[in-house]
Amino acid sequence: MSRMSSLFSLVLFVFSESFAQYVPPYTEECRTNMYPPAGPTYKSTVAWYTIDLDTPPYKRWNQLLSDKKAELAMLNQVIKDLANAFVPSGKLVDLVDKKLPSLIETFPSPFHDELKGIADVSGVPLGEVLLFNIFYEVFTVCTSVVAEDSAGKLFHARNMDFGLFLGWDVKNHTWVVTEYLRPLVVNLDFQKGNKTVFKSTSFAGYVGMLTGVKPGVFSVTMNERFSLDGGYIGIIEWIIGRRDGMWMSFLMRSVLENATSYDDAKNQLATTKLLAPAYFILGGNKSGQGCVITRSRTTSLDIWEIDAKQSQWYVLETNYDRWKDPFFLDDRRTPAMKCLNQTTQAKISLEKIYDVLSTKPVLNKLTVYTTLMEASEGKLESYIRDCPNPCMPW
Repeated sequence: MSRMSSLFSLVLFVFSESFAQYVPPYTEECRTNMYPPAGPTYKSTVAWYTIDLDTPPYKRWNQLLSDKKAELAMLNQVIKDLANAFVPSGKLVDLVDKKLPSLIETFPSPFHDELKGIADVSGVPLGEVLLFNIFYEVFTVCTSVVAEDSAGKLFHARNMDFGLFLGWDVKNHTWVVTEYLRPLVVNLDFQKGNKTVFKSTSFAGYVGMLTGVKPGVFSVTMNERFSLDGGYIGIIEWIIGRRDGMWMSFLMRSVLENATSYDDAKNQLATTKLLAPAYFILGGNKSGQGCVITRSRTTSLDIWEIDAKQSQWYVLETNYDRWKDPFFLDDRRTPAMKCLNQTTQAKISLEKIYDVLSTKPVLNKLTVYTTLMEASEGKLESYIRDCPNPCMPW
């Protein structure tokens, strides 16, 4: 079978399943009693590593990458196999290996030295390490929620869905890259002077942040925002020399490390020029501190805030502007909101939000992990997920 016919078969299969999104067993009643995590949707807890910010950037990731080098190498090989399937000559991989490393010095400090260290310890070529670190700009769908209970306590949680269109295994009904990402998920405790600065759930080999909490101050997640003026445009501009925007995940890490308050974090996330459009979902440590910041690459388009007095006790973001209907093949918003409303503000908790994030199609074949956070207590806990068949591709 040719590559074109194989691709057509994949598209036909995925779209046929997607049209069943609103039909059981691809959807289901709101799940309950899923926490503590167990059963077929739960694969494992996530290991913790300390990243010492007082250590030179080149060496910060040595222990983690020494432990995860085999897993990173396997993922890297899968990505190269996918690339070679579309460009059999090997020219695409060759281009990555020869051309991308020349861009390393254009990355802001400390990221360029960290990436060099990761390449050296893992044995993965530097260009391929760089490629892994820009994947998030174009290949994800996610669900994030911040909710406030009746006492004014805030909870923040997310499903990280990663690997869209990166290799569909027709036999097992799984995304190939998603399967190889799960062993790379780690919890990170970033410290200075032996004290925690922030915590994050991330992937070994990835130096930006997508999910994190600054204990006692705020929690933050990032979801991709689909737009014609998308991340691929920012990446191309970066390559050709226009570098006035910031990588989304690098901004997230900078905010987690340096922002001193919820308002400070909100201002930085709303005003910094980006390489890609995004949704930043931010939670604080006091009543009313929860919002979704809808970003274009250059400006904030909307800041949607919790207002419990007006019965707006949660904000929820998938990958679509709140004033627009979700794409008809990918409506995770409606079932998630249904389950949150069914739970009610009086009963909301991290455990109840885990139930919501465990309900199909909010939980789907792309879901790599679920993270639960509470800024006031500095809590971050994550779980590797699975969505057994039958389950939506996204």
